[in-house]
Amino acid sequence: MTTPILPPQGPSEPNYTPSSGDASPHRSTLSPGHPSPLGSKVSTASFSSPFLRRSSPDANSHAPSWTKSDSGLDPELDDDEGMSGRPPARRPDDGSSQVPLLKDERGRRSYDSPNGSTRPALAVRRSTFRNRSPDLESASTMRKKYVYAALFLGVCLVAFTVQTETAVHIQHDLGWDKAYCMLYVTHGSWSLLWPVMLLILRIKNWNKPWQAFWRRHVYILRSTAQMVESQNLYLTTRDAQKSPVPYMLRTTAIVTLTLTIAGGSWYVAVNLTSASDLTAIYNCSAFFAYVFSIPLLKEKFRADKVFSVIVAVVGVLIVAYGDSSPSKKGGTSGGAVSRGTPDSEKSETDYRLIGNIIIGLGSVLYGFYEVLYKWVACPPEGTSAGRGIIFANTFGSLIGCFTLLVLWIPLVVLHYTGIETFEFPRGRAAWMLLISVLANATFSGTFLTLISLTSPVLSSVAALLTIFLVAIVDWLVKGEPLSSAAIVGGLVIIAAFLLLSWSTYREVQEERRKRLEIQVVESDTEDQ
Repeated sequence: MTTPILPPQGPSEPNYTPSSGDASPHRSTLSPGHPSPLGSKVSTASFSSPFLRRSSPDANSHAPSWTKSDSGLDPELDDDEGMSGRPPARRPDDGSSQVPLLKDERGRRSYDSPNGSTRPALAVRRSTFRNRSPDLESASTMRKKYVYAALFLGVCLVAFTVQTETAVHIQHDLGWDKAYCMLYVTHGSWSLLWPVMLLILRIKNWNKPWQAFWRRHVYILRSTAQMVESQNLYLTTRDAQKSPVPYMLRTTAIVTLTLTIAGGSWYVAVNLTSASDLTAIYNCSAFFAYVFSIPLLKEKFRADKVFSVIVAVVGVLIVAYGDSSPSKKGGTSGGAVSRGTPDSEKSETDYRLIGNIIIGLGSVLYGFYEVLYKWVACPPEGTSAGRGIIFANTFGSLIGCFTLLVLWIPLVVLHYTGIETFEFPRGRAAWMLLISVLANATFSGTFLTLISLTSPVLSSVAALLTIFLVAIVDWLVKGEPLSSAAIVGGLVIIAAFLLLSWSTYREVQEERRKRLEIQVVESDTEDQ
């Protein structure tokens, strides 16, 4: 009689129960690089754990171990710490995990080992896995994700405020008004995001050997990119063996071109229309982000979300048109428009409509860019916060590198056609440009991370808070009084953001309750 093949157990722990430190109740104690007790004929991929089935690494490869002790990173940056909240539909619910590898041993509950001891079969071990609640783990993962999102939102708002103040000073006070050059430099600075992030990770893991640290980091980036391409947390063998490089190159090109056109519309329209129209129309991108999220991201149409976005747009309109003097507003691509002459003094009769059309198209494109990035360049729902943070900054660096290597061509065309003569900033303008560029890189990295961790709509409405924040900074630093329109409009935007946050929280809780109901039904079905 043949005997079933079972995962190895410790000599003193015949009934192994995962400890509270295990990242997942389904994680095997075997490492991909661990030699099989049966020799080379059986690999770790032979077992039915869905976690090991994701990558199926070769035993002779240098892939890092699945075990947490080999990661060398913080728990939240470990490879699949966040997968504890994975959707139950992804789990093997057809009983395949309970089928013995040897077909003649169906129904066998145990087997005798060569030394005479008796080990329980896999069906007995399975019950120990249910001691941990996946719903509680999912709640913990979600809470951690939104704590990170709140921290990045704070950094995002501060960085955007610094960028706006410095950009206004450079363009209007110091006279260095080179629109496309500033866009090229600011977007190109995103290439610094990955090196800075890598340095931070290295400092946090200083005691780990560099080769092991680097191999682990490359593995995380590669596997996450494969998850992005397949939009699946659990990779098939085919997905795990496929290189994600071609997909990432195509995605980077498409997303960067969309962002550049949307950001360029700001610079084109800034001299064609009024500052009030520019501010009001461009910030309607939050509404278009929600519109595109419904077909692309399969977001449900919710009346409370629509109401929140509309309230936010109304707040922007109050700030933009409530005063005779337009409010200061920075562009997400580094440009700015400041308080200047009233709109009535502008020669806008012929060009204002053209400028409004251009900035309107830019607003639509920027909303589309936010959703496009979430759709094609973010890991699927259920990915750990650590992976989302690492990959968002890495993709931001790819955007920066594409800008530096490809989008310098318009600089030459604009220079020789006389539309925008290229020249380096000097003196104080150069130092202020450096500060503005670094602030924009910080804003962009945190904003991409915010979209990855939450949603494009929530992130877009959150960015509107900078309008009120810039007005407060002008009041505190420069002594410019806060107008009634700025106060009322700012409070309306804050209220809209809080309403949208509450709506998003309710939606997440509803989805969690539905997942829990599905888990209970599946559990009852399996126990019959």
